[in-house]
Amino acid sequence: MNATAKAPLPSFPEARPASAVVPTAELSPTERMGRIVAVTGGHAVVLLDATEGVFANSLKGPEIGTLLKADTAHAITLALVSALSSPMPSQNANEREMRIVEVEFIGELPKGPDGNPKSFRRGVSNYPSLGDPVFRANRSELAMAYACDTDSSVRVGHIQQDPTIPAMIKVDDMLGKHFSILGTTGTGKSCTVALILRRILEKNPQAHILLLDVHREYAQSFQGISEVITPENMSLPFWLLNFDEAVEILIGSQPNRDADVEILRELIPQAKIRYMNNQRRDKSNARASLIDNQSIGVDTPIPFRTSDLTGVLEEYIGKLDLRGELAPYKRLKAKLEAISRDPRYSFMFGSLTVQDNMAAVLSRIFRVPVNGKPIAILELGGLPSEIINVVVSVLARLAFDFGVWSAGRIPITFVCEEAHRYVPNDKTLGFEPTKRAISKIAKEGRKYGVSLCIVTQRPAELDPTILSQCNTIFSLRLTNEKDQQILKAGISDAAASLLEFMPTMGTGEAITFGEGVALPTRIKFDMLPVNELPRSNTASFTKNWAQDLPDDGFLQEIVHRWRAQTYNPDAAGYSAETPPQAGAPAAQAAQPGHPVQHAAHHAAPGQPVQSAAALALAQRLAAQQAAQQQLNRGAPTGFGQAAPPPPAQPAPGQPSLRRTQPVNPAPAPGGPVPTSQQNLASLLKQFRT
Repeated sequence: MNATAKAPLPSFPEARPASAVVPTAELSPTERMGRIVAVTGGHAVVLLDATEGVFANSLKGPEIGTLLKADTAHAITLALVSALSSPMPSQNANEREMRIVEVEFIGELPKGPDGNPKSFRRGVSNYPSLGDPVFRANRSELAMAYACDTDSSVRVGHIQQDPTIPAMIKVDDMLGKHFSILGTTGTGKSCTVALILRRILEKNPQAHILLLDVHREYAQSFQGISEVITPENMSLPFWLLNFDEAVEILIGSQPNRDADVEILRELIPQAKIRYMNNQRRDKSNARASLIDNQSIGVDTPIPFRTSDLTGVLEEYIGKLDLRGELAPYKRLKAKLEAISRDPRYSFMFGSLTVQDNMAAVLSRIFRVPVNGKPIAILELGGLPSEIINVVVSVLARLAFDFGVWSAGRIPITFVCEEAHRYVPNDKTLGFEPTKRAISKIAKEGRKYGVSLCIVTQRPAELDPTILSQCNTIFSLRLTNEKDQQILKAGISDAAASLLEFMPTMGTGEAITFGEGVALPTRIKFDMLPVNELPRSNTASFTKNWAQDLPDDGFLQEIVHRWRAQTYNPDAAGYSAETPPQAGAPAAQAAQPGHPVQHAAHHAAPGQPVQSAAALALAQRLAAQQAAQQQLNRGAPTGFGQAAPPPPAQPAPGQPSLRRTQPVNPAPAPGGPVPTSQQNLASLLKQFRT
C-alpha cells in the first residue's frame, strides 16, 4: 500500500485492495472438495469425496455460503454453496456415507494468456463438465471475487468465510441507487448506520447527509463533524409548508372539513400576496419586485406572517352575516392562534418577525457549505407526535426539490430512521404527503442526486414500493417470517440460500446483496470505538432496580421536561428573569401600569418584542407556581412518605421558566445575506418562479 493512502481509524483493520492481499496460506489443489455429478443452467450438484483431501479423516463438509471453484479451460468458475444433504445416511457414526452439495454459479475469473486468473466478472460463459473436480476457493481468489475499486469503496467489516478478506461497499453504486438497513431491534442497526456513514464521511469529508434521528442516539457518534438540530434550536418556518401539510396542522382529520379546506386554499395565497406587497413598498428589498402576484400559488414557498393570514380571516368574518358561514372561519382563526401560543410549535410558529431566510434554512439542513460538518442530525424526539410526520414531509420534499433545482450538482443523502412510521404499508396509516415525498425520492431521486437510506425493523410493515427501489440491502437478524418473505421475494437465486441464516445470525452480522457489493455474502461488521457508539444500549433492569431513586428532585425534573415538551427546557428559549418578590401577589404582573405589561414598549431597538400571548402565558405560569407552592405546604403525607419540603424560592437573579424571545430570532430586516449562502440565491428564484 503506498505511503500517501489515507490512514484509517486505529480501531479498524486497514482495508487493502485485492492486488495487495497476499495469500499466506494458499490451499493446495490436493484439498479438493469433490466432483460435479449434475449441471443445470445456474446450478450444479457436487459429490463430496470421502477418501481424499481434507475429508479423508473428517465427516464435516462446507457450510452454506462457502465459495467453491471449478477450473475450466478458459476461466475459473465460482459458485456458492446453497444446500447440503446426505441421501443415504448411515446409522453407524464411523461409516462413510454419501454427501451431496448443491451450488449456484455466481461468476468467473477469466484466464489471461499466461493462464493466470484476471478480475472477477458476473455471469458464467464457461460451464464445468461432469466429473470436473471442485475445490474450495483460496484466499487470493476470494480477494479477487470480493474486490472493489479502492478509490470509491470503503471497508465496513470482513466476510464470514475468511476474516482476512475485507467486506467492501461501492459508495457510488450504493448511494446512487438507494440502500436499506433492516434488522430486528437489538441486532445492531444503529451501530451499522453509524459505521457505514462514518466510513463514507472519512473518505468524503465534503458530503451532504441529513439523518432523521427519532430516538436522539446519533449525536455522540458524530461528535465534532455534525450539525445537531434539536427542537430547541430548530428553525423551520411555517410558510415552507405546502397546502397538504398546512391542512394537517391547522385542520387535521376533523369530520366535515371540506369547507375549512377550501377556505384555507383561498386565503393562503392572499396572505402571501399581502406580504409581498408590503415588501415591494420597502425599496431596499429588490427581490420582491421580481415575483409577479399572478405566479403566487398556495404551494409557492414565499414568506408570510400569521398576522397576514389572521387579518384576511378577520376581513372575511366581518363581511359575513350568516352564523353558519362564520363557523369554519372562526375555527381556523382559533386554531391558528392556539398553535402560535403553543411552545411546542415554537420552532415553526414562534418567531415574532418573518424574514425570507429560506437560504439559511437550506444551508443548515443540507450543509451548504459544509464548514467541517458534513452531516446534519435532526433529532425528532421531543416534537409533538401530531407534527412529526409533517416535519418529515417538509424535509423530504425540500431535499427532492433542492436536487431538482440544483440540477444534481450537490448530491444529498436522506437517511430515514424507523421508516415504517412514515411510509407504512397500511393505506389507512401514516401521512399521505410524507409517503409521496419519500416515494418521490425513491423513484426519481437518482436522477437529481438525492439518495435515500431506509432503516427499519419491520420490512413487512413498510411500503413495498419504497423497499423495492433500494438496490443494496444490509439485512441483520430477522426472526419474523413475514419480514423474511419480503426479502426472499426480491433477491436473486444466487443469494436466496444466504437468507436461511437470518434467524440465527449474531449481533453485528448481516447478509448483504445488491449493486453496492461485489457479491451476495454474509459479513461481520467492524466494531466502532466506544466513544463513537450510538446511544442505543438496552437498559439494564437488574442494575437500575438495585438502587433507589435519588430524590424528589428527579421527578420534578421529569415533570419539568414533560410540561415543557423538551429534553432541555432551560435552553428552549427561556430567558433569565428575576421572579417577583415573595410578598408580591402573582396577579400584580397583570395590573395596569406594571412593568411587565409595558415591557414591549420599553424593548431596546433590535430586540424581539414580547407578544401579548407570551405575557399571558408567563402570568399563568407564575400564578400556577404560587398555587402549587401553597398546596405543597399543606399537603397530607401518604403511607411511607414524608411531607415534601416547601420548594425553595429562587434567589434574586435566578432564572425562571418564562419564554420571552423566539428560539431562533430572525435577522434584522434588510440585513446582508451571508456570503456562504449566495450560491443558493439562484435556486430560491427557481423555486418560486
